[in-house]
Amino acid sequence: MGYLLPGSSTPTSATPRRTPGPAGWLLLSPLLLWLGLFVVVPTLLLVILSFCSRDPDAPGRVLYAFTLENYVRAFQPTYLKILGSSLLYAFLTAILCLVMGYPVAYFIGRAPEGRRNTLLALVMIPFWTSFLIRTYAWVTILSNQGFLNGILQASGLTSAPVDFMYTPGAVVLGLVYNYLPFMILPIYGSVEKLDQSLIEAAYDLGARPWSALVEVILPLTRPGIVAGFFLVFVPSIAMFAITTLMGGGAVPTVGEVIQKQFTAARHAPFGAALGTLLLLLFFAGLWATKPRREPEPID
Repeated sequence: MGYLLPGSSTPTSATPRRTPGPAGWLLLSPLLLWLGLFVVVPTLLLVILSFCSRDPDAPGRVLYAFTLENYVRAFQPTYLKILGSSLLYAFLTAILCLVMGYPVAYFIGRAPEGRRNTLLALVMIPFWTSFLIRTYAWVTILSNQGFLNGILQASGLTSAPVDFMYTPGAVVLGLVYNYLPFMILPIYGSVEKLDQSLIEAAYDLGARPWSALVEVILPLTRPGIVAGFFLVFVPSIAMFAITTLMGGGAVPTVGEVIQKQFTAARHAPFGAALGTLLLLLFFAGLWATKPRREPEPID
């Protein structure tokens, strides 16, 4: 089976895929061991726990008897509404990060090589400080006696403090601020590998800047966009620290529900069931965005 190179009438054989040899598997063994112990095993324990029940006579004790009660409860309207709002906040966060992060990533990826490291360092600076400290900084800025309300009242734009905190907008703001670098870095990796000659060829063929962006640049950087979207979307759904601090309980999310089930409610099986459903949603989204394999041309 072969394919034709552009401008060539001679079929060229595709490069066969090579499977790792013994040395390759040996090099991969530390990573496989790490994934097995700290990803696969905890996930399996979470799934098993989700089919257990809580001992009514001793809250916090788990009865290892198979039941679907936790999943039936998870599909009650109350929890479906919370899950829907969490998905909405995560989706808005990912879209806003994409809209703001793509131009930044493209600028860094197209910048001279000598300046890229400096620009990347600026993107990474927020990681030098704990996200809790950064979130508390936003709480200080947005609170009724905070910096933003002080400016608005001093300038006469408002006569009373504006309630910025404990609103959906505050939650989305906190999520976007903390997860924006996770969108920039994967897209930067795709932009850096972008062949400039393809963009120039599009312009030579009469493409306008918008057409070149939509038909050439975006498709070629799609892997970075998809990776960045999931790196932002998935943790945003289950994040409870930011939503608790900036939502104050007025904006319930599924991450807060899971955290409370494992702590205050002491109902670990139900929290595990909610976590397992989130895991299934992640795999469904990953499958939906997986690029479909194009049929190979016939010789």
